[in-house]
Amino acid sequence: MLIDYWRFALSNPRFLGFGFLLAFLSSAGQTYFIGVFGADIQAEFALDAGSWGRTYMIGTLASALLINWSGALIDRIDLRLFTTLAMLGLTGACLVMGSVSSPLMLVVAIFLLRHFGQGLCSHAGITSMARYHDVDRGKAIALAAIGFAVGEALLPVAGLYGATVLGWRGTFYIMAVVVLVSIAAALWLLKGHRQRHSLHVDALAQRAAADQGNSDYTRRAMLAEARFYLILPAMIAPSMIGTSLFFFPAEIAAAKNWSSLWLTGNYWLYSLVSVATTIYSGLLIDRFGARRVVPLFLLPLALALVVINLSDHHFMVWPYMLLMGISSGLYFTGLSALWAELYGPKHLGAIKSLTNAIMVFASALGPALVGGLLQWGISFTVILLLLATFCLLATALLVYALRTPSS
Repeated sequence: MLIDYWRFALSNPRFLGFGFLLAFLSSAGQTYFIGVFGADIQAEFALDAGSWGRTYMIGTLASALLINWSGALIDRIDLRLFTTLAMLGLTGACLVMGSVSSPLMLVVAIFLLRHFGQGLCSHAGITSMARYHDVDRGKAIALAAIGFAVGEALLPVAGLYGATVLGWRGTFYIMAVVVLVSIAAALWLLKGHRQRHSLHVDALAQRAAADQGNSDYTRRAMLAEARFYLILPAMIAPSMIGTSLFFFPAEIAAAKNWSSLWLTGNYWLYSLVSVATTIYSGLLIDRFGARRVVPLFLLPLALALVVINLSDHHFMVWPYMLLMGISSGLYFTGLSALWAELYGPKHLGAIKSLTNAIMVFASALGPALVGGLLQWGISFTVILLLLATFCLLATALLVYALRTPSS
């Protein structure tokens, strides 16, 4: 297994490194990084959990609306230009976040972080892996997606430490410098991309000649078939639920009588398991196809939401993180490969920009929904069990969808 990855990585070191780097840097706009500053931000701007969740929701929803357009640009402009613009935008977003002076400006900062970080940087890294690799698509996405897991393992703890030493504002200023300096590295890793893209265009032309392009869907054609809507609940579940869990670490810790540092300090286990699952699922996808690997990816997440309610013992965080990591690893690799399998690579940027917009919308809904339920006095135990039920229902629809032929 590892030999296959080793050989593949040695034959594509720069381009795979690019995917990894963009996935890692997207952490600046991911909930697992922003969430660790939640308590400090709430205290500074006098926000309760519901107000903070709604602030996050508004900024994230604005990002979701725009990314449906901006993400599709990856189909029409050079990847190097797209990447540079996304990283410059993320640099500016970190600077704005570090200088926010009012709740309204906080909404703008969240919008920029989510759009350029979670949105465009991750979109550039993963879409390019899915587009330019066909036979080894699973392995390419898996290796790039490790960047997400490394970010999840390192940056929440680094963020907590940075907030202690520099304050949460200073931590975002440091992130701005890191992203800005990394632009040169990203462009170096894309060296030779012109030739790669030319080969890709030639392959698309040959494919169109062979099957008259019948296997490549446009975004409109995808939206016209019922199968997409059956997949939709499973597609939004990880974003909606995972974002909620990473957004309220202090509240989860309080509900379990744990310290916030104990909870976030164990994100490393989640990330380790996520990496292992990502690597293994990449091989399975290349061998069996995403349609056979993806269907049950939400079941470990559902079980995690049940397991954490079984006991308040502080070591219960380990099976919780382990199960979350399994679902996350399958999700990172499986969903990106699934879109390419179901709808073809030609319009993949436009298709993934839409699916990303929907997932960003779900990630906005999650914290606002959970924050509102907490405000109404609903316990975390009940909330997590409701989310587990949603995972089970979404799984049933996904299994049915992937057994249904395209319309």
